[in-house]
Amino acid sequence: MKTIAVPACEIPVRAEVDVLVVGAGPAGIMAAQAAALVPGTKVMLIESRSILGGNMTIGLPLLGFLGRKGNEIIKGLPLQFVERLREKGLATHHRACPLHVSLTMVDPEGVKRQAFQIIKECGIELLMYVFASDVIMEGDTVKGVIIESKKGREAILAKRVVDCTGDGDIAYRAGAEMAYGNENGIAQPPTLMFSMRGVDSRKLRDAIADHPELYDIDFIPNEFFRADDICTVVGFRNQIRKAREAGLNIPVERTIFMTGMAPDEWWVNMSRVSGVDATDPAQSTHGEAMCVEQNAEIVRYLKEYIPGFENAYMDRVAPFMGVRETRRIVGEYTLTEQEVLDCARFDDVVAVSGYPVDQHHPVGGDCSLYWCPDSYDIPYRCLIPKKINGLIVAGRDVSMSHLALASARVMAPAMALGEAAGKAAALSVKDGVEMRDLNVGKLQDALRAEGAYLGE
Repeated sequence: MKTIAVPACEIPVRAEVDVLVVGAGPAGIMAAQAAALVPGTKVMLIESRSILGGNMTIGLPLLGFLGRKGNEIIKGLPLQFVERLREKGLATHHRACPLHVSLTMVDPEGVKRQAFQIIKECGIELLMYVFASDVIMEGDTVKGVIIESKKGREAILAKRVVDCTGDGDIAYRAGAEMAYGNENGIAQPPTLMFSMRGVDSRKLRDAIADHPELYDIDFIPNEFFRADDICTVVGFRNQIRKAREAGLNIPVERTIFMTGMAPDEWWVNMSRVSGVDATDPAQSTHGEAMCVEQNAEIVRYLKEYIPGFENAYMDRVAPFMGVRETRRIVGEYTLTEQEVLDCARFDDVVAVSGYPVDQHHPVGGDCSLYWCPDSYDIPYRCLIPKKINGLIVAGRDVSMSHLALASARVMAPAMALGEAAGKAAALSVKDGVEMRDLNVGKLQDALRAEGAYLGE
């Protein structure tokens, strides 16, 4: 590869903080809030996009608030976030689901507004439209990040950095050992969500419930669709076969859509671009373009082959692809899929999940689900990268196997991990210890004090 030499230069220091959170998605918002709730902690949150909330703003339901037994297993700050939205009519209840265990719908615009409100209430310094392009290191310790913006390059110094980029950007640039994708180095494919309005929801629900032999819905009893309640639909394999025979290019084997906040609104999760590395801008560009093309075909398919969609129209499109997987750290402990399925328990638990191993196949357009009978613990050690100090991660870049991450990657567990990481960062500053040396019992007590559920 051809290279150039960049002259050395002085970079102005924009800010000095106790805790810097990089990435303002579901994990990042929780991390910043949790850190700011530790008295005397100066917190800064930075985001590369023009919106707050990340994947909470693309129309996906929040998955994972309930365990397989129907109990709330994600509580604390994430639950408080949803309850505040619900009070305003901007979120639904948590509905148990035979397929995805639980569904919680939120209004994307409501998420954005509430995130701003929380940041203001907590006194968090927010900086958007900046990209964290490098790290500031002293030996093996992260001391801050370099940001890029229209203003140029600036430095933010921090006693602790929380990597909530989803892609492990900070850990990667700090030299942490990273893993990527499956055993062949291929990650789960991204999706560009969109919503359809004008759907005759009653006609759709009755068709599914009355004609199970025709619409082959996966796993979910047909009577589940009788009630006018939030639900997800996965199936219609026969309809996809008919559409393909008629010349439509449908990238998935199963039709996947779910209720929105309005009675006639359904969000569609059917575009797939296999083999895209979302850390590579050229591949991400290709992925976005392909998803746009696929979605046009999917709209045609829904209108022609799915009852209730005949007069529907595309309404909103997510502002960016939903990325399921890229880099993840190799941490002090790596959680495996077998531990997920075995409902593993750990003394250093900081979050709990009951979401199934939901693998969208890295190659091909199908997916597989495997459930644990209850819930499993995520240990604190999964958040700590090996050999790197001053840094903790949260979200889908934590230390797990490819298939274990297929469970923990969804938003509710990511929010719980964000709360744990932010709290750990602030407490380690207060106690003057590295995050790997933090008293985990003290962290657990602090999380419980905010209402977090740790499997008790």
